[in-house]
Amino acid sequence: MPDHIVSSYDNDLDRLRRLISEMGGIAEKMTDEASLALVRRDTGLAQSVIVADKRLDALQREIEEKSVLLIARRQPLAIDLRETISSIRVSGDLERIGDLAKNIAKRVLAISDEAQPQKIVQGVQHMSDLVQEQLKDVLDAYAGRDTKAAHDVWERDGAIDALYNSLFRELLTYMMEDPRNISFCTHLLFCAKNIERIGDHTTNIAETIQYLATGENPTGERPKNDASNYATVSPQGAAAESAPPGPSAA
Repeated sequence: MPDHIVSSYDNDLDRLRRLISEMGGIAEKMTDEASLALVRRDTGLAQSVIVADKRLDALQREIEEKSVLLIARRQPLAIDLRETISSIRVSGDLERIGDLAKNIAKRVLAISDEAQPQKIVQGVQHMSDLVQEQLKDVLDAYAGRDTKAAHDVWERDGAIDALYNSLFRELLTYMMEDPRNISFCTHLLFCAKNIERIGDHTTNIAETIQYLATGENPTGERPKNDASNYATVSPQGAAAESAPPGPSAA
């Protein structure tokens, strides 16, 4: 990107990039530590995630304020305007990722003393590992303005949804098989949904990268595979297929 005649203009844009980078680092750390706290039932680590969210919120407010001032003072055009708007968008997504990680940490505090079906916890951890990889990749793509890498993240969102559907059905089955699992599995369902939503926000950032680089938003439907809204449980306790209802056969 070419330098501007007014050097303070470049300083303003550089400051936004540094703030986004700091937010990204905090959001990655919070997501990782929330997942570890869940697997290990580490309440101390969960508390640190909750505390870290305050810094993320402060950074998001600072980015919004600086972006508004930059638009008012510099009246940016073309790529400069897109970068400023993109900073607001990405900071909003990173702030929500922090909120979702904090929500997972709060669930850890609620279930720290409950028995856990370890197999299910490992499934949630695997899903979290994939989402953390998406977050890292999309932040790298944002820093490098890499639309190809961003599109790759965008396409991977469907796989996260499919994994969430599988966990959703399995958790329902555990609850139906043994009522003693209901409390823990309900909290774990919310944790899994929070992780799936973090994946959605990485996809939002991928779309923002496309807008930043080209001035256009991605075309076509996002590759969503979340069918949990349609899931039901049979009286025998097995989770039914998670698929939207369709027309009956003739």
